[in-house]
Amino acid sequence: MHTRHCWTLAAGLAAAAALLASVPAHAETQRLRIVGGLAGVSQYVRQEEPFWTRELPRITGGRITAEIVPMDRAGIRGNEMLRLMQLGVVPYGTALLNLAATTEPVFSAPDLAGLNPDLASVRRSVTAFRPELEKTLRERGIELLAIYAYPAQVVFCNKPFGSLADLEKRRIRTSSPPQADLVEALGAVAVQTSFADIMPNMKSGNIECAITGTMSGNTIGLHELTTHVHSMAINWGLSIFGANAAAWNALAPDVRKRLQEEMPKLEQAIWNEAERETGEGIACNTGHASCLEGKRGRMVEVKTKPADDARRRQILVDTVLARWVQRCGASCADVWNRSLGPVVGFDAKPPR
Repeated sequence: MHTRHCWTLAAGLAAAAALLASVPAHAETQRLRIVGGLAGVSQYVRQEEPFWTRELPRITGGRITAEIVPMDRAGIRGNEMLRLMQLGVVPYGTALLNLAATTEPVFSAPDLAGLNPDLASVRRSVTAFRPELEKTLRERGIELLAIYAYPAQVVFCNKPFGSLADLEKRRIRTSSPPQADLVEALGAVAVQTSFADIMPNMKSGNIECAITGTMSGNTIGLHELTTHVHSMAINWGLSIFGANAAAWNALAPDVRKRLQEEMPKLEQAIWNEAERETGEGIACNTGHASCLEGKRGRMVEVKTKPADDARRRQILVDTVLARWVQRCGASCADVWNRSLGPVVGFDAKPPR
Protein backbone atom coordinates (compact mmCIF):
# COMPACT_ATOMS: atom_id res chain seq x y z
CA MET A 1 0.00 0.00 0.00
CA HIS A 2 2.91 2.32 0.81
CA THR A 3 4.47 1.65 -2.63
CA ARG A 4 1.15 2.26 -4.37
CA HIS A 5 0.69 5.53 -2.44
CA CYS A 6 4.18 6.72 -3.41
CA TRP A 7 3.59 5.87 -7.05
CA THR A 8 0.25 7.74 -7.04
CA LEU A 9 1.91 10.75 -5.40
CA ALA A 10 4.76 10.69 -7.95
CA ALA A 11 2.31 10.51 -10.84
CA GLY A 12 0.33 13.41 -9.39
CA LEU A 13 3.43 15.55 -8.98
CA ALA A 14 4.51 14.74 -12.54
CA ALA A 15 1.12 15.77 -13.88
CA ALA A 16 1.36 19.02 -11.95
CA ALA A 17 4.81 19.62 -13.45
CA ALA A 18 3.34 19.08 -16.91
CA LEU A 19 0.68 21.67 -16.25
CA LEU A 20 3.25 24.17 -15.02
CA ALA A 21 5.37 23.52 -18.13
CA SER A 22 2.67 25.10 -20.26
CA VAL A 23 1.58 27.95 -17.97
CA PRO A 24 2.29 31.38 -19.51
CA ALA A 25 5.63 32.83 -18.45
CA HIS A 26 3.78 36.17 -18.47
CA ALA A 27 0.46 37.35 -19.77
CA GLU A 28 1.54 37.42 -23.41
CA THR A 29 3.90 34.44 -23.78
CA GLN A 30 3.68 30.69 -23.33
CA ARG A 31 6.98 28.82 -23.24
CA LEU A 32 7.08 25.13 -24.08
CA ARG A 33 9.73 22.56 -23.14
CA ILE A 34 10.46 20.16 -26.01
CA VAL A 35 12.54 17.00 -26.23
CA GLY A 36 13.39 16.48 -29.90
CA GLY A 37 14.88 13.71 -32.00
CA LEU A 38 18.48 12.54 -32.26
CA ALA A 39 21.22 15.16 -32.09
CA GLY A 40 23.25 15.85 -35.20
CA VAL A 41 20.86 14.36 -37.76
CA SER A 42 18.98 16.48 -40.28
CA GLN A 43 15.56 15.89 -38.68
CA TYR A 44 16.72 17.75 -35.59
CA VAL A 45 19.24 20.23 -37.01
CA ARG A 46 17.31 21.37 -40.10
CA GLN A 47 13.71 20.89 -39.06
CA GLU A 48 12.86 20.44 -35.37
CA GLU A 49 15.24 22.91 -33.73
CA PRO A 50 14.58 25.79 -36.18
CA PHE A 51 10.81 25.19 -36.06
CA TRP A 52 10.54 25.39 -32.28
CA THR A 53 13.11 28.10 -31.57
CA ARG A 54 12.61 30.40 -34.56
CA GLU A 55 9.60 29.58 -36.73
CA LEU A 56 6.99 29.08 -34.00
CA PRO A 57 7.70 32.41 -32.22
CA ARG A 58 7.64 34.16 -35.60
CA ILE A 59 4.28 32.79 -36.77
CA THR A 60 2.66 33.37 -33.36
CA GLY A 61 3.95 36.92 -32.97
CA GLY A 62 5.96 35.90 -29.92
CA ARG A 63 2.98 34.44 -28.04
CA ILE A 64 4.52 30.97 -28.04
CA THR A 65 8.22 30.27 -27.56
CA ALA A 66 10.01 27.00 -26.92
CA GLU A 67 13.26 25.51 -25.76
CA ILE A 68 14.31 22.18 -27.26
CA VAL A 69 16.98 19.59 -26.47
CA PRO A 70 17.70 16.39 -28.46
CA MET A 71 16.67 13.19 -26.71
CA ASP A 72 20.17 11.69 -26.65
CA ARG A 73 21.52 14.79 -24.89
CA ALA A 74 18.68 14.99 -22.39
CA GLY A 75 19.79 11.96 -20.39
CA ILE A 76 16.76 10.00 -21.55
CA ARG A 77 16.86 6.44 -22.81
CA GLY A 78 14.76 5.98 -25.92
CA ASN A 79 12.68 3.14 -24.49
CA GLU A 80 11.65 5.40 -21.56
CA MET A 81 10.37 8.33 -23.60
CA LEU A 82 6.69 7.39 -23.87
CA ARG A 83 6.50 6.57 -20.16
CA LEU A 84 8.04 9.93 -19.25
CA MET A 85 5.58 11.68 -21.58
CA GLN A 86 2.72 9.74 -20.02
CA LEU A 87 3.78 10.89 -16.54
CA GLY A 88 4.31 14.47 -17.69
CA VAL A 89 8.02 14.50 -16.83
CA VAL A 90 8.48 15.24 -20.55
CA PRO A 91 5.52 17.46 -21.50
CA TYR A 92 6.31 17.48 -25.25
CA GLY A 93 8.61 14.89 -26.77
CA THR A 94 9.81 12.82 -29.72
CA ALA A 95 9.82 9.04 -29.34
CA LEU A 96 11.45 6.51 -31.67
CA LEU A 97 8.83 3.84 -32.29
CA ASN A 98 11.29 0.96 -32.61
CA LEU A 99 12.63 1.77 -29.12
CA ALA A 100 9.17 2.31 -27.65
CA ALA A 101 8.26 -1.09 -29.08
CA THR A 102 10.67 -2.85 -26.72
CA THR A 103 8.00 -2.43 -24.04
CA GLU A 104 4.93 -2.02 -26.29
CA PRO A 105 5.44 -4.15 -29.43
CA VAL A 106 2.27 -2.79 -31.09
CA PHE A 107 4.23 0.34 -32.02
CA SER A 108 6.39 -1.70 -34.42
CA ALA A 109 3.45 -2.43 -36.71
CA PRO A 110 3.68 0.36 -39.33
CA ASP A 111 7.42 -0.07 -39.85
CA LEU A 112 8.12 -3.79 -39.43
CA ALA A 113 11.34 -4.87 -41.11
CA GLY A 114 10.58 -5.75 -44.71
CA LEU A 115 7.15 -4.07 -44.78
CA ASN A 116 8.11 -0.84 -46.52
CA PRO A 117 10.81 -1.24 -49.20
CA ASP A 118 10.23 2.28 -50.57
CA LEU A 119 8.83 5.65 -49.56
CA ALA A 120 5.42 5.08 -51.14
CA SER A 121 5.01 1.94 -49.02
CA VAL A 122 5.86 3.59 -45.71
CA ARG A 123 3.54 6.53 -46.44
CA ARG A 124 0.73 4.07 -47.12
CA SER A 125 1.45 2.11 -43.94
CA VAL A 126 1.56 5.23 -41.77
CA THR A 127 -1.72 6.51 -43.19
CA ALA A 128 -3.41 3.17 -42.51
CA PHE A 129 -2.04 2.83 -38.97
CA ARG A 130 -2.35 6.44 -37.81
CA PRO A 131 -5.87 6.13 -36.31
CA GLU A 132 -4.74 3.12 -34.24
CA LEU A 133 -1.65 5.00 -33.08
CA GLU A 134 -3.69 8.05 -32.08
CA LYS A 135 -6.15 5.91 -30.15
CA THR A 136 -3.48 3.86 -28.36
CA LEU A 137 -1.46 6.92 -27.34
CA ARG A 138 -4.54 8.81 -26.17
CA GLU A 139 -5.44 5.86 -23.94
CA ARG A 140 -2.01 6.31 -22.36
CA GLY A 141 -2.47 10.03 -21.79
CA ILE A 142 -0.48 11.22 -24.83
CA GLU A 143 -1.79 13.39 -27.68
CA LEU A 144 -0.26 12.48 -31.06
CA LEU A 145 0.75 15.63 -32.95
CA ALA A 146 3.03 14.32 -35.72
CA ILE A 147 4.69 11.21 -37.18
CA TYR A 148 8.22 11.60 -38.54
CA ALA A 149 10.38 9.37 -40.76
CA TYR A 150 14.15 9.07 -40.86
CA PRO A 151 15.81 8.17 -44.19
CA ALA A 152 15.73 4.56 -45.41
CA GLN A 153 17.54 2.03 -43.24
CA VAL A 154 19.64 -0.12 -45.58
CA VAL A 155 22.36 -2.79 -45.47
CA PHE A 156 26.05 -1.78 -45.66
CA CYS A 157 28.63 -4.60 -45.93
CA ASN A 158 32.43 -4.74 -45.94
CA LYS A 159 32.54 -7.59 -48.47
CA PRO A 160 30.86 -7.91 -51.88
CA PHE A 161 27.29 -9.23 -52.17
CA GLY A 162 24.81 -9.21 -55.04
CA SER A 163 21.51 -10.02 -53.34
CA LEU A 164 19.92 -10.60 -49.96
CA ALA A 165 20.63 -14.32 -50.31
CA ASP A 166 24.37 -13.57 -50.18
CA LEU A 167 24.08 -12.24 -46.64
CA GLU A 168 23.79 -15.75 -45.18
CA LYS A 169 26.10 -16.34 -42.19
CA ARG A 170 27.28 -12.72 -42.01
CA ARG A 171 27.19 -10.83 -38.71
CA ILE A 172 24.84 -7.87 -39.22
CA ARG A 173 24.15 -4.93 -36.93
CA THR A 174 20.46 -4.49 -36.10
CA SER A 175 18.61 -1.96 -33.95
CA SER A 176 15.31 -3.69 -33.18
CA PRO A 177 13.76 -7.17 -32.75
CA PRO A 178 11.95 -7.04 -36.14
CA GLN A 179 15.23 -6.22 -37.89
CA ALA A 180 16.84 -9.14 -36.08
CA ASP A 181 13.97 -11.41 -37.16
CA LEU A 182 14.57 -10.53 -40.82
CA VAL A 183 18.33 -10.97 -40.55
CA GLU A 184 17.97 -14.37 -38.88
CA ALA A 185 15.49 -15.49 -41.55
CA LEU A 186 18.19 -14.73 -44.13
CA GLY A 187 20.46 -17.17 -42.30
CA ALA A 188 22.65 -14.36 -40.94
CA VAL A 189 23.59 -13.46 -37.35
CA ALA A 190 21.88 -10.43 -35.80
CA VAL A 191 24.07 -8.27 -33.54
CA GLN A 192 22.03 -5.59 -31.80
CA THR A 193 24.04 -2.44 -31.08
CA SER A 194 23.41 1.26 -30.70
CA PHE A 195 24.07 3.67 -33.55
CA ALA A 196 27.12 5.03 -31.72
CA ASP A 197 28.66 1.54 -31.61
CA ILE A 198 28.44 0.77 -35.34
CA MET A 199 31.90 2.03 -36.28
CA PRO A 200 33.79 0.43 -33.33
CA ASN A 201 32.08 -2.91 -34.03
CA MET A 202 32.88 -2.69 -37.74
CA LYS A 203 36.51 -1.80 -37.07
CA SER A 204 36.92 -4.62 -34.57
CA GLY A 205 35.40 -7.20 -36.91
CA ASN A 206 32.49 -7.95 -34.58
CA ILE A 207 30.13 -7.13 -37.43
CA GLU A 208 30.55 -7.45 -41.20
CA CYS A 209 27.43 -5.52 -42.18
CA ALA A 210 25.20 -2.88 -40.62
CA ILE A 211 21.62 -1.75 -41.10
CA THR A 212 21.44 2.03 -40.76
CA GLY A 213 20.35 5.14 -42.63
CA THR A 214 21.77 5.83 -46.06
CA MET A 215 23.01 9.28 -45.08
CA SER A 216 23.71 8.68 -41.39
CA GLY A 217 26.01 5.83 -42.43
CA ASN A 218 27.89 8.28 -44.64
CA THR A 219 28.04 10.87 -41.85
CA ILE A 220 29.83 8.49 -39.47
CA GLY A 221 32.24 7.28 -42.18
CA LEU A 222 30.73 3.87 -42.83
CA HIS A 223 31.44 4.30 -46.55
CA GLU A 224 35.17 4.12 -45.71
CA LEU A 225 34.86 0.74 -43.98
CA THR A 226 32.32 -0.96 -46.25
CA THR A 227 32.26 -1.71 -49.97
CA HIS A 228 28.64 -2.52 -50.91
CA VAL A 229 25.26 -0.99 -50.00
CA HIS A 230 21.81 -2.38 -50.83
CA SER A 231 19.35 0.32 -51.91
CA MET A 232 16.21 -1.48 -50.68
CA ALA A 233 14.87 -0.09 -47.40
CA ILE A 234 14.70 -2.61 -44.56
CA ASN A 235 12.62 -0.04 -42.69
CA TRP A 236 12.51 3.72 -42.05
CA GLY A 237 12.90 4.48 -38.37
CA LEU A 238 9.57 6.13 -37.63
CA SER A 239 9.15 8.45 -34.66
CA ILE A 240 6.23 10.30 -33.15
CA PHE A 241 5.93 13.76 -31.63
CA GLY A 242 3.40 13.92 -28.84
CA ALA A 243 2.24 15.90 -25.83
CA ASN A 244 1.33 14.84 -22.33
CA ALA A 245 -2.47 15.19 -22.18
CA ALA A 246 -2.43 17.44 -19.12
CA ALA A 247 0.17 19.76 -20.65
CA TRP A 248 -1.73 19.82 -23.93
CA ASN A 249 -5.07 20.63 -22.33
CA ALA A 250 -3.47 23.37 -20.23
CA LEU A 251 -2.72 25.35 -23.40
CA ALA A 252 -5.19 28.00 -24.47
CA PRO A 253 -7.62 26.69 -27.12
CA ASP A 254 -6.31 29.07 -29.78
CA VAL A 255 -2.74 27.94 -29.06
CA ARG A 256 -3.71 24.29 -29.47
CA LYS A 257 -5.46 25.19 -32.71
CA ARG A 258 -2.37 26.95 -34.02
CA LEU A 259 -0.13 24.01 -33.17
CA GLN A 260 -2.57 21.62 -34.87
CA GLU A 261 -2.28 23.79 -37.98
CA GLU A 262 1.51 24.01 -37.93
CA MET A 263 2.56 20.48 -36.90
CA PRO A 264 1.44 18.88 -40.21
CA LYS A 265 3.71 21.35 -42.02
CA LEU A 266 6.69 20.32 -39.89
CA GLU A 267 5.78 16.66 -40.40
CA GLN A 268 5.69 17.09 -44.19
CA ALA A 269 9.01 18.93 -44.18
CA ILE A 270 10.64 16.07 -42.26
CA TRP A 271 9.22 13.48 -44.67
CA ASN A 272 10.51 15.49 -47.62
CA GLU A 273 13.93 15.62 -45.97
CA ALA A 274 13.88 11.85 -45.40
CA GLU A 275 13.17 11.29 -49.09
CA ARG A 276 15.92 13.68 -50.18
CA GLU A 277 18.47 12.24 -47.77
CA THR A 278 17.71 8.66 -48.80
CA GLY A 279 18.76 9.45 -52.36
CA GLU A 280 21.59 11.73 -51.28
CA GLY A 281 23.00 9.00 -49.05
CA ILE A 282 23.15 6.44 -51.86
CA ALA A 283 24.66 9.03 -54.21
CA CYS A 284 27.37 10.03 -51.73
CA ASN A 285 28.27 6.50 -50.65
CA THR A 286 28.70 5.46 -54.29
CA GLY A 287 30.57 8.63 -55.31
CA HIS A 288 27.93 9.93 -57.71
CA ALA A 289 28.29 13.47 -59.00
CA SER A 290 24.86 14.36 -57.56
CA CYS A 291 26.30 14.07 -54.03
CA LEU A 292 26.26 17.62 -52.68
CA GLU A 293 26.48 17.47 -48.89
CA GLY A 294 28.03 14.18 -47.85
CA LYS A 295 31.45 12.63 -48.42
CA ARG A 296 31.87 10.80 -51.70
CA GLY A 297 32.75 7.15 -51.35
CA ARG A 298 33.43 4.35 -53.80
CA MET A 299 30.81 1.86 -52.74
CA VAL A 300 28.92 -0.43 -55.09
CA GLU A 301 25.12 -0.02 -55.05
CA VAL A 302 23.31 -3.37 -54.91
CA LYS A 303 19.96 -2.72 -56.57
CA THR A 304 16.80 -4.63 -55.70
CA LYS A 305 16.21 -7.65 -57.89
CA PRO A 306 12.83 -9.41 -58.28
CA ALA A 307 14.20 -12.30 -56.22
CA ASP A 308 15.10 -9.88 -53.40
CA ASP A 309 11.62 -8.41 -53.35
CA ALA A 310 10.01 -11.86 -53.30
CA ARG A 311 12.31 -12.97 -50.47
CA ARG A 312 11.56 -9.82 -48.49
CA ARG A 313 7.83 -10.38 -48.72
CA GLN A 314 8.08 -14.07 -47.81
CA ILE A 315 10.20 -13.33 -44.75
CA LEU A 316 7.85 -10.54 -43.71
CA VAL A 317 4.82 -12.83 -43.76
CA ASP A 318 6.37 -16.06 -42.50
CA THR A 319 8.84 -14.74 -39.91
CA VAL A 320 8.76 -11.02 -39.07
CA LEU A 321 4.99 -10.65 -38.80
CA ALA A 322 4.55 -14.03 -37.11
CA ARG A 323 7.20 -13.32 -34.45
CA TRP A 324 5.82 -9.82 -33.87
CA VAL A 325 2.37 -11.30 -33.16
CA GLN A 326 3.92 -13.82 -30.76
CA ARG A 327 5.58 -10.98 -28.82
CA CYS A 328 2.60 -8.66 -29.05
CA GLY A 329 -0.39 -10.96 -28.60
CA ALA A 330 -3.80 -11.60 -30.15
CA SER A 331 -4.94 -7.99 -29.74
CA CYS A 332 -2.07 -6.87 -31.97
CA ALA A 333 -3.11 -9.33 -34.66
CA ASP A 334 -6.55 -7.71 -34.52
CA VAL A 335 -5.00 -4.24 -34.82
CA TRP A 336 -2.99 -5.35 -37.86
CA ASN A 337 -5.98 -6.97 -39.54
CA ARG A 338 -8.20 -3.90 -39.30
CA SER A 339 -5.55 -1.32 -40.19
CA LEU A 340 -2.58 -2.61 -42.18
CA GLY A 341 -3.95 -5.93 -43.44
CA PRO A 342 -6.36 -4.39 -45.98
CA VAL A 343 -3.66 -2.20 -47.57
CA VAL A 344 -0.81 -4.72 -47.69
CA GLY A 345 -2.94 -7.65 -48.77
CA PHE A 346 -2.45 -10.20 -46.00
CA ASP A 347 -3.67 -10.73 -42.43
CA ALA A 348 -1.81 -11.62 -39.27
CA LYS A 349 -2.59 -15.00 -37.76
CA PRO A 350 -3.37 -15.06 -34.02
CA PRO A 351 -0.57 -16.45 -31.81
CA ARG A 352 -0.65 -20.16 -31.07
